Amino acid sequence: MMRKYILLAFAMAFVTGVKAAVLGGTLASPGGKLTFTMEQRDGKLLYSIKYNGAPVITDGQLGVSIDNHLVESAMGIPTDTAALWTQHMRLTGIDTASVDTVWTPVYGENSRIRDRYCQQVYHFVKGGDAGGDTDGYNKRRQYLFDIVVRAYDEGIALRYHFPEASNGLFMHITDDLTSFAFAPGAKALHEPWAQGPYKWVSLEPEAWTDESERPLYLELENGLKVALAEAGLHDFVRGKLKLQRRDVLQMAMYDSADIITPYDMPWRVVMVGERAVDLINNKQLILNLNEPCRIQDTAFIRPGRVFRSGQLDDKSIRASIDFAAKFGLEYVELDAGWYGPEMKVSSSALQVAANRDFSMPDICAYAASKGIGIWLYVNQRALYNQLDSILPLYKEWGVNGLKFGFVQVGGQQWTTWLHRAVEQCAAYGLMVDIHDEYRPTGWSRTYPNLMTQEGVRGNEEMPDAWHNTVLPFTRYVAGPADYTLCYFNGRVKNTKAHQLAMAVVYYSPLQFMFWYDKPDAYRGEAELDFWKHCPTVWDESLAIDGEPGEYIVQARRSGTEWYVGVLNGLDGRELTLDTSLFTEKGKKYKVEIYTDDPSMKTRTNVRTVLKTVRGGKPLQLRLQPSGGAALRFVPAE
Repeated sequence: MMRKYILLAFAMAFVTGVKAAVLGGTLASPGGKLTFTMEQRDGKLLYSIKYNGAPVITDGQLGVSIDNHLVESAMGIPTDTAALWTQHMRLTGIDTASVDTVWTPVYGENSRIRDRYCQQVYHFVKGGDAGGDTDGYNKRRQYLFDIVVRAYDEGIALRYHFPEASNGLFMHITDDLTSFAFAPGAKALHEPWAQGPYKWVSLEPEAWTDESERPLYLELENGLKVALAEAGLHDFVRGKLKLQRRDVLQMAMYDSADIITPYDMPWRVVMVGERAVDLINNKQLILNLNEPCRIQDTAFIRPGRVFRSGQLDDKSIRASIDFAAKFGLEYVELDAGWYGPEMKVSSSALQVAANRDFSMPDICAYAASKGIGIWLYVNQRALYNQLDSILPLYKEWGVNGLKFGFVQVGGQQWTTWLHRAVEQCAAYGLMVDIHDEYRPTGWSRTYPNLMTQEGVRGNEEMPDAWHNTVLPFTRYVAGPADYTLCYFNGRVKNTKAHQLAMAVVYYSPLQFMFWYDKPDAYRGEAELDFWKHCPTVWDESLAIDGEPGEYIVQARRSGTEWYVGVLNGLDGRELTLDTSLFTEKGKKYKVEIYTDDPSMKTRTNVRTVLKTVRGGKPLQLRLQPSGGAALRFVPAE
C-alpha cells in the first residue's frame, strides 16, 4: 500500500549584515545518505552537500541575477540598486515536507517508480518598505523568492520559485548563479555540445575551455561519483555548465529569460553514488522531478522498433514495410526528403514531393495491412510554419508519429515552442521523436508521447567503443536516446556483438534498428533473432557493473525474461557475469549467448551458444576489443 506523509513546520529567521547564519538546519534524505545545508553570508546564499559525511559540494552559491530597472521605472517602482540580487534577502519561513509514493509510468525502464524525498522550501522576501497601493496596484519594490530543495537518497534537487507578486513585476533573469564547488582533484567527462565527443578534463581553466553539456559525470578525489543534471525544463532557457573558477562550476544560461510570476525554474540536480553504475540505476530521479502524465487516453502511445526507409520511392518503401513485418518490427520511418528539400521554407510538408512516385495515404494503408505503423520526418522549418495544418492531415493519412528534424534549442522561445508542439501532437494522437541537439529533462513523464530524442553522438557519427561505453554514464542518465543502431553498415567501428548488445544497454522506447541498412542486406543471420525478441521497454532494469570508457553490463527484465547487454571498450577483457543479481537462485534458465568469435567463418563473426543454466551461477565472457555480448535468459521450468 502506498502511503504519503506530509509534515509541516515553520522556522522564522531574519538575517542582516555580513555574518553567516545557517538557515533551517540540516535537510537529510530519507535514508540519511545525503545532507543539505544552506547559509546566508555577505549577501550570498551558500549551500553544502555531504554523502555519508563525506563532502560533495562546499559553499556552492544559490540564486539568480535579475535586471528589472526598465520595468521598475516604467511602473513607478523604486529601482533595485543591489550589486547582487540576493543581497538584503530576508528569510520569512521554511516549509518542510516528507513524501514517499510509488507511481506507474505509461512505459519505461521500470514498471513502477518510487518517489521518496524530504523537502524544505525556503521563503525569502526583499524590499517591501516603500510605496503603497493605488487602485489595487501595489507600487512597493518587493520581491518574493523561494528556494525548493528535495533530498533523495539518490541526489539533491533544487529549483527557484517566484510566487505571484502583488506589484505586478515581470522578471528579467540574466544569470543563474547556481554553482557547484568541489574539492581539488575532481575530473569530469566534458562534452561541448549534445552530439559532441567526450574527453576527461580537470576543473582547471587551462583544461576547461568550453561550456559542457548536462548531465555532467564527475569523479571526486574522495572516490564519489557525481552527475550534474537538469530536470523539468520546458519553458525556460537551456542550461549548460561553465567553469566559474578553479574547482567551481556554474550553470550557464543560453540567454536571458523573461517570466511572469508565479513561476518555477527548472530543477538543478546533484546525483551522488559510490559506484559509477549507481548513477545509472538512480536515473529515475529525473522523471520524479517532472509532473505526472497529462494525457488522458494514452492508447495511441505504442513503443516499438523502427526501420528507416532512406530510399523514398514506392517500391523501396513497400520493401521496407515488408521487411519490418517479416522481422517483427513495429514501424517504418520515411526520412528526410519525402516532401522536398527539408531546409527550404518553400517545401511543404502537406504533400509528397512531385518527384516522388508514391501516395502517402496508400503507403499508410499498405503498412496498416501488414501491422506496421508509419513515422514521418519533418524539419522544424515546416513544423514551425505548418504545424496546425500538418497534424490533422497526418491523422487523416494514418500516420503514427513525427520525427522532428534539426530543432532549434537553447533560447526560451524555442524551448517553449518545442514542448508545446509535443503537446499539440498528443492532442492528435501522434508520437514524437526529437532529433539533433535537444536533451531530455524528463518531460516524457508529463507527455509520454515524446518517445525519444537524439541529443547523442550516435551511429550517424560512427563513434568508437570508448565513446559508446561512456554514454550510459552520461547522456543516458538524462533519458532515452535515439542512437540509431546499425548492423551491416561498413562504417561501424565496433563488432557485431557490440551492436547487438546496444538494444539492451541503450534505452529508447522507440528503437531505430538497421539505420543505414537496406532490406536486402539481411541474409538470415541467426544472431539477429536477439533483436527480434528484444523489447524496447521494461519491467525492471539493473546496471550491474562498469566504468566509463571501459565497459558496461546492463540487465533488463520483460515479464519473466531477462536480457543482458555488455559493451566493451577498446581493450579485450575477461568478464564474470554475476547472474545472482537478477536470476532466481537454483531455477533453470535457457540462455542464448551471442559473442564475438573471429574464428567463425561467417560474415558477422558472431558465435551463438544455447545452453541451460541454474540461476545464480556465474557465466564467463570473453570480450573482444570494441566487442560485446548479448544474452537472453528464459525460464525453463
